[in-house]
Amino acid sequence: MSFQSNYISFHGRKSKSANPQMTSLPETQQEAETLPDAWDYKGRPAIKSSSGGWTSAAMILGVEVCERLTTLGIAVNLVTYLTKTMNLGNASSANTVTNFLGTSFMLSLLGGFIADTYMGRYLTIGIFATVQAIGVTILTITTIIPEFRPPKCARPGSESCIPATGKQLTVLYIALYLTALGTGGLKSSVSGFGSDQFDESDKKERIQMIKFFNWFFFLINIGSLGAVTVLVYIQDKYGRDYGYGICVCAILMGLLVFLSGTKRYRFKKLVGSPLTQIAAVFVAAWRKRRLELPSDYSLLVNVDNIVIDDEGESKKKRKQKLPHTKEYRFLDKAAIQVPSSSSGIRIMNKWYLSTLTDVEEVKLVVRMLPTWATTIMFWTVYAQMTTFSVSQATTMNRYITKSFQIPAASLTVFFVASILITVPIYDRIIVPVSKKILNNPHGLTPLQRIGVGLVLSIFAMCAAALTEVKRLKVAKLHNLVEDTTSSIVPLSVFWLVPQFLLVGSGEAFTYIGQLDFFLRECPKGMKTMSTGLFLSTLSLGFFLSSILVSIVHKVSGDEKPWLADNLNRGRLYNFYWLLAVLSILNFGVFLVCAKWYVYKEKKLAEEGVHLELEMEPTCH
Repeated sequence: MSFQSNYISFHGRKSKSANPQMTSLPETQQEAETLPDAWDYKGRPAIKSSSGGWTSAAMILGVEVCERLTTLGIAVNLVTYLTKTMNLGNASSANTVTNFLGTSFMLSLLGGFIADTYMGRYLTIGIFATVQAIGVTILTITTIIPEFRPPKCARPGSESCIPATGKQLTVLYIALYLTALGTGGLKSSVSGFGSDQFDESDKKERIQMIKFFNWFFFLINIGSLGAVTVLVYIQDKYGRDYGYGICVCAILMGLLVFLSGTKRYRFKKLVGSPLTQIAAVFVAAWRKRRLELPSDYSLLVNVDNIVIDDEGESKKKRKQKLPHTKEYRFLDKAAIQVPSSSSGIRIMNKWYLSTLTDVEEVKLVVRMLPTWATTIMFWTVYAQMTTFSVSQATTMNRYITKSFQIPAASLTVFFVASILITVPIYDRIIVPVSKKILNNPHGLTPLQRIGVGLVLSIFAMCAAALTEVKRLKVAKLHNLVEDTTSSIVPLSVFWLVPQFLLVGSGEAFTYIGQLDFFLRECPKGMKTMSTGLFLSTLSLGFFLSSILVSIVHKVSGDEKPWLADNLNRGRLYNFYWLLAVLSILNFGVFLVCAKWYVYKEKKLAEEGVHLELEMEPTCH
């Protein structure tokens, strides 16, 4: 039997095949050596001593580091490629970058759905890593063959430059969005598949899993550092063909390392996507919208009921029973039983009937949506660090010595460094202080951490606006405002450092705060939903940035544009002030939502229900 057929066999249903050697072992010895919920690549129960663990996790880490190096290596320097090589305007270039990144994160939802429902995490990683490699290969080819680029412009930024044609842009977009598709699918499953290599019921392996996530977060930031320093330098110094060629080699190397661990991996049975449960509850409630809710909620179907599903298999829902709440009562109609036979047997089809606990789990997700929505604005601010902030850097003095010039995109090194510095400061300083002042043993709560990140993003946009005002004053002093060639302003690029540091620190608070919030508040059976909710805020933040840029560019016009192709003739500071004002308003809404929100643990405790939190950290 081929690996493909075996893989589908034990992911669709538990395979009946078994290791012949294992069948001859005593039952107690089999239990000691195999895992009850994990299988090897042939569909046999996984042997604990020869599968999973750090060896397997390290191979999975390798492909994620290569993915981060590749994606960020393309994204952080893409705006300069679009403006200087493809001769596009600043606004359209910024939108291309944010749409590329937004699509990458949004497609993580698709990748997660496919992995949970159809293919499993292993095949999802392997297939989408291949798709990413194809996309980056096409991108590399466009930098080598002259026909895929417009004529080289002697003075980039001048009005005489010929922009890329529709055909050239089509090939470029195919390359970028194939890369985005691969990134999204790969990113959705890497951390989850890594956690599958550890047995949570084993105390030793559970500790190892926590260490795995710590190394995961550390190494992807090392990959980020490599992208914004070495890779960006190679792109600017030796050419995009070399830089993107290294990206192709990196993702292919990561894929080969990942595939080499196939025989050692532990595979888990498909559990289905939480998105399906949410959709099923809403569909069932809508179908019974005209029915009246019973006055006694014990009459609604719940997890205590043994049911017959639409495949004719009798089974009992194994979920933690949640108490009924009075919010969003419309959804309760999904649990109204409509008798379908005179025998009294309950025929359960999820698109017609949901259990009350299923409904309450969906309610938990719905309660998080206001807080979820108020975090989108942070990632809109974040998007500026890879677009207009890089464009600002290209117009400023980037020389450290007479012979060495910092690549504009490499300024994001301060952004990454800020993240790495903020995390230990939080653990060593803020947590102990919070324990004493706020009487919170874990430091700041998830919502408090998100709030700190939102405040830092406001300060970042204020700093960015003030720096741009300073840059334009210097440009005016040297008569560079009317210069159509985008001459370099004699102002050190390090004036941009504060905005990078503030957004980087803000990400350290917001990123971890969001993950903690979604992991803690998502129902136990919907833990993969936490990753989807988190990544969707990044995606929507980038898309919101594109929308704002398009609106501002159109409204401000051509006479006094805010986002001019030549930044010396624009008013970029007004765009930063706009983001600052929107961030302040968003923070106000966040405070209202945070005050209104009651944590799941506290809410269930008030209902007299014991909650056992089994949080599975997830980093991306």
